[in-house]
Amino acid sequence: MSKEPLPYRRNVGIMLVNREGLAWVGRRKDTPDAWQMPQGGIDKGEEPRAAALRELEEEIGTANVAVLAETAGWLRYDFPPELRTKGWMKHYAGQEQKWFLCRFLGADDEIDLETEHPEFDAWKWVPVAELVGLIVPFKRAIYERVVAELGPLVRA
Repeated sequence: MSKEPLPYRRNVGIMLVNREGLAWVGRRKDTPDAWQMPQGGIDKGEEPRAAALRELEEEIGTANVAVLAETAGWLRYDFPPELRTKGWMKHYAGQEQKWFLCRFLGADDEIDLETEHPEFDAWKWVPVAELVGLIVPFKRAIYERVVAELGPLVRA
């Protein structure tokens, strides 16, 4: 009797860029030196675009953005074996993500990492070309695809 394969968790990611065309990354509180763009799960019945705006509010304290574009399809990555035993991750093979390119319309002082459930302990703006090199290895292929598809749409 074979075991059913684990499903992929539906998720959104946000490439948030400022007026200078730099991308926002946050350093994860739970993983030293792990940087990432905002991302999170889609709630039951929630549209991906609404989930992206909610995740921005939950993770960086503001959704003062304009949505500029989204990936044409869903991008998928697998969790490494050592993470598949932790918390909610043990129920999924990985994540299937819809990515959004958003322009931040506010001022940097609007960004507040002290949210109800803080995920980041630091943040910075970086050139889009540097994103992939900052990311944990198991997410790099997704970031390469996001940068290839959405990066050319970023304008200062």
